[in-house]
Amino acid sequence: MNDKPKKIIIFDDDEDILSICSYILEEQGWEVHTFTDCNDITEKVSGILPDVILMDNWIPDAGGIIATQTLKKDEELKNIPVVYFSANSDIQLLADHAGAETYLAKPFDLEELERVINSVLIKN
Repeated sequence: MNDKPKKIIIFDDDEDILSICSYILEEQGWEVHTFTDCNDITEKVSGILPDVILMDNWIPDAGGIIATQTLKKDEELKNIPVVYFSANSDIQLLADHAGAETYLAKPFDLEELERVINSVLIKN
């Protein structure tokens, strides 16, 4: 049995969302890393190599779509599942366009957050 904590990166420029999600996920035993921008995204992600990434649509500077596409073009990082999250009504289209594995509409409840994260983990 592997006792290493599962790692997650949350990209969101909303500090409230970061603190709520971090708190909930740390309670569940996750090691949580947060960033308020997606600049140098490949360096940020390859330094941590998380099990899953939560990506906000409106993340500075480039935005979540470009950030996700950048990760999906990287041989080392492309298999890390990305959960796209946004309050945008077109979230499914945005997530598809970005190449994310799945999406989570904001506002979300915490059960939904856990369910979506666990659903992408099982696939790997």
